[in-house]
Amino acid sequence: MALKRMDNVGIVVNDLDRTVDFFRELGLELEGRAAIEGEWAGRITGLGDQHVEIAMMRTPDGHSRLELSRFITPPVVADHRNAPVNALGYLRVMFAVDDIDDTLERLRKRGAELVGEVVRYKDAYRLCYIRGPEGLLIGLAQELS
Repeated sequence: MALKRMDNVGIVVNDLDRTVDFFRELGLELEGRAAIEGEWAGRITGLGDQHVEIAMMRTPDGHSRLELSRFITPPVVADHRNAPVNALGYLRVMFAVDDIDDTLERLRKRGAELVGEVVRYKDAYRLCYIRGPEGLLIGLAQELS
């Protein structure tokens, strides 16, 4: 049996509404919100009885999703949002955009901060990292034709 697809990337946040608004501004669509609770969910995560509020965000092409989660119980136990880009583990999500300057301008109004600078890679891309809501590290890539 072959792998079918990557279904989603999960991100844990404190402020679900603010984070949903940020990713909407980036261009993702809110697919739905739900409360996930009970021991059945805890059997999957290993956290026991849990209560989590989630929002599923879909990219415009319909192929990728972000699952944003806000844990009510049990409480969040670790925070690695300020880890440098060479830290072990999951790092960031990269999005392809049409116009990196316009995207930065719109996202700055929602609190995004440029990590380094916008850099041109050969004649192929303009790239940058930003810190989004709650310090989430997000990559932006504009393909140059």
